[in-house]
Amino acid sequence: MIRLLRGTLAEKTPNRLVVDVGGVGYDVQVPLSTFYVAGEPGAPISLRIHTHVREDVIALYGFATPLEQDLFERLIAISGVGPKLALAVLSGIEPADLIRAVRQQDVARLTAIPGVGKKTAERIGLELKDRLPVSLQAIGQAQEAAPGAELRDDLLSALSNLGYQRPVAEKAIDRTLKASPTEPSFEHALREVLRALMGAR
Repeated sequence: MIRLLRGTLAEKTPNRLVVDVGGVGYDVQVPLSTFYVAGEPGAPISLRIHTHVREDVIALYGFATPLEQDLFERLIAISGVGPKLALAVLSGIEPADLIRAVRQQDVARLTAIPGVGKKTAERIGLELKDRLPVSLQAIGQAQEAAPGAELRDDLLSALSNLGYQRPVAEKAIDRTLKASPTEPSFEHALREVLRALMGAR
């Protein structure tokens, strides 16, 4: 059972990385959050791995953080949620936001994830809530109590309406808010986030 891969990034495409370990290339499926933090081909890389065995297929799923892997393994334990859907969930929402949505039973937020319908969202909300240990619930609670949470939600809503993908928007918002010594106004923050997004293109 492979649990960790450490080597060189050989190839990189959305949702899939090829990791060269001693001359052997491992095809690893990843959420977008891991794809975004992976370096460019040729860079060293270390991934936590979930090995999924089904009939005659062995698939590797990789994660940049223990939290992502933990949530993935809890998601696939839910009836009707396979590895592909679990990856889609982690690609469409940040881990802390997922935990918060589950704690609050926010079906609307979960159905905003591409590929997640209302029934699946309800199942994830109910079953994952029972599977979250106190340590993970604390992450969601910290995010709810964090200053700027309301501003962050407003910015995410605005950027979604402008057509930006949520993971990309979340990263730009987090960078902008962390760079500001005080909580900026919505208009100023939106202007700065849009500038950052335009510069990243």
